[in-house]
Amino acid sequence: MTMCAARLLALLAGITAAGAVCAQDATTAPEAPATPAQATAADPVAKPGDDNVILVPSPILTLDWERLYDRSLWGARVTAEASAASARLATENSRIAEGLVAEEKSLTERRANMTPEDFRAEADAFDRRVVGIRAAQEAKARDLARRRDDERQAFIEAAFPLLDDVLRARGAVAILDRRVIIRGAKEIDVTEDLGSRVDTALGDGSQSVPNAPDDSAPKTPDVPAPLPPVEAPAPQPEGSGN
Repeated sequence: MTMCAARLLALLAGITAAGAVCAQDATTAPEAPATPAQATAADPVAKPGDDNVILVPSPILTLDWERLYDRSLWGARVTAEASAASARLATENSRIAEGLVAEEKSLTERRANMTPEDFRAEADAFDRRVVGIRAAQEAKARDLARRRDDERQAFIEAAFPLLDDVLRARGAVAILDRRVIIRGAKEIDVTEDLGSRVDTALGDGSQSVPNAPDDSAPKTPDVPAPLPPVEAPAPQPEGSGN
């Protein structure tokens, strides 16, 4: 029993690390590609020295979903919220672990003045509470991951109709995930073009995904304050009470 709180401290640190999300630094998006109106059938490729970039007409376009999401207003909001939630969970885990260590120390100090039965009862109750706390904190970390996944899926579903706008504007017939392309001209990538459309149409998505209720994750069992050591009763002098 004496190592339960120490083990929980290590476990909670692992839970925090698993649930942590590092905010990605915003990078400057490259200049948006030119519009299809700039391309002509007679001159589909830019000449050296041209000021304007001419798009290469292509029936196939590519899209980097990860970059689209990460650089969007929606993705930036989710990253910031997830980082803040992970930091709160880490603080909570540290507070819980410190309380359990203090409680375990108190129980150890009181053991000399307790009967074996009383000590075993308190030790077993303490161990059960440690197991319950660990399960609750692991559930909170899983809930954070689930919310991030839900946000990403909601973003993809909301952005899908905008793909049709890009197809029409480029005169293309298909958009492929960039990850399945072995090699292709950079001019057929529409990630930046779609990114500007997504930010304009969807914003940060805060109104698109309902907030999870406050009780969606299991509550952490309370960690009671450690009890003071129990003093042994003073010995009675011989002959007292006769």
